[in-house]
Amino acid sequence: MNYERLTDQEVIELAREGRQSAFRELVDRYQRPVFSLVYRMVRDRELAEDLAQDSFIKVLNALDRYDPSFKFSSWIFKIAHNTALDALRRKQPVTLSLDGSPHATTPDEASATAFMAVSPDPSPEDHAANRELGEEIERALATLRPEYRTAIVLFHLEGHPYEEIARVMELPLGTVKTFIHRGRKELRAQLAHLRC
Repeated sequence: MNYERLTDQEVIELAREGRQSAFRELVDRYQRPVFSLVYRMVRDRELAEDLAQDSFIKVLNALDRYDPSFKFSSWIFKIAHNTALDALRRKQPVTLSLDGSPHATTPDEASATAFMAVSPDPSPEDHAANRELGEEIERALATLRPEYRTAIVLFHLEGHPYEEIARVMELPLGTVKTFIHRGRKELRAQLAHLRC
């Protein structure tokens, strides 16, 4: 069956009927963004792969409870977020990066040029400066509360609207806005020395 023309909702219905190929289609559609979110939270490729896989197992087991009045992407990101947050609570958090595209699947695909205007062919000096800035941002992000980090990553890196972040994090909209505002404020304070 050709799933490319089907909406998420249509594929979900087929997966609920027990079609393994439909569930594989959902995994194909969301494996990169789910991995990207989890990797940015835990900054460990192997752990992120395990957590992404755990997230999809949870999705499969709970697919019959999915409420189609909500966006599927919000639901799956919520499951991935909670899975990663549980892992962070069990172990000391590592770092979180602003590096790379929102859909980078490996650390090698990441570059320190996120949020920076960079010429297409940076000089070695520009590349080194960008790398340093990326590391500074990463260190600053690592000091934020996990809730602030998650909100910042979902908003700035993944490009999700406030409402979707609220659903993912299971928080009121105002709380999400507050987390993003406070997270930005803490980042600004920590990175103030870079403005000189």
